[in-house]
Amino acid sequence: MQLTDTGDLVSPTGIFGAQPNPAVWVPLVTGGLALLLVLSGAPWRLARNLVTIVHEGGHALIAVLAGRRLEGIKLHSDTSGVTVSRGRPTGPGMVLTSLGGYPAPAVLGLGFAALLVADRITVLLAVAAVLLLGVLVMVRNAYGVLSVVLTAAGLAAVALVASPQVQAWFVYFITWFLLFGGIRPVFELQHKRRRGLARDSDADQLARLTGVPAALWVLMLAVIALGCLFVGGAWLLEPALQS
Repeated sequence: MQLTDTGDLVSPTGIFGAQPNPAVWVPLVTGGLALLLVLSGAPWRLARNLVTIVHEGGHALIAVLAGRRLEGIKLHSDTSGVTVSRGRPTGPGMVLTSLGGYPAPAVLGLGFAALLVADRITVLLAVAAVLLLGVLVMVRNAYGVLSVVLTAAGLAAVALVASPQVQAWFVYFITWFLLFGGIRPVFELQHKRRRGLARDSDADQLARLTGVPAALWVLMLAVIALGCLFVGGAWLLEPALQS
């Protein structure tokens, strides 16, 4: 169902119909809350599970698109994960697969921002559900299944029970969280690398595959994440900046 700007109920628009814009302060408030969550301590470690799901989903999607055979995904309670695929151990397919993880949250956040700009909140929720289902069927450990199922349950509750206003708050918050949440893991990665704790990270794998130093790959990952935040954030904040 759709609401007018005054909150009156109008006829349903269907999954591909446009929803009305929320109040101009909704993107500002949700962006601030998402930033606080990403900068937090224990709350971030819990919320980071969502980033890990998207990260591993990015590896999995690129592996399939690159023609590799996807074996499965494992998600762990320390918010780490691993995606296993079969195919040539070198070459463009393996490079793209290794590259697909860290940019995935920010790129997905950018895609969500584009849907919000087009007032497609219902489509956004449907896309999120399809992506979670795709990850779920490939998860190969109990904690991973639990993590994805709980995330899907929260999404379903919002999509099926919540009012359009609550849905708007939720999707704006999740979009901001993905945009901000795509940046912190890149800096955490470089911090671990400096301490010698991430010798088999995606950046180090890319370095071995391409001969390009891992530090340059980390820089590239940071540029992608920051670029997505800049563009997606500008889209989300445009109504507030124009008011």
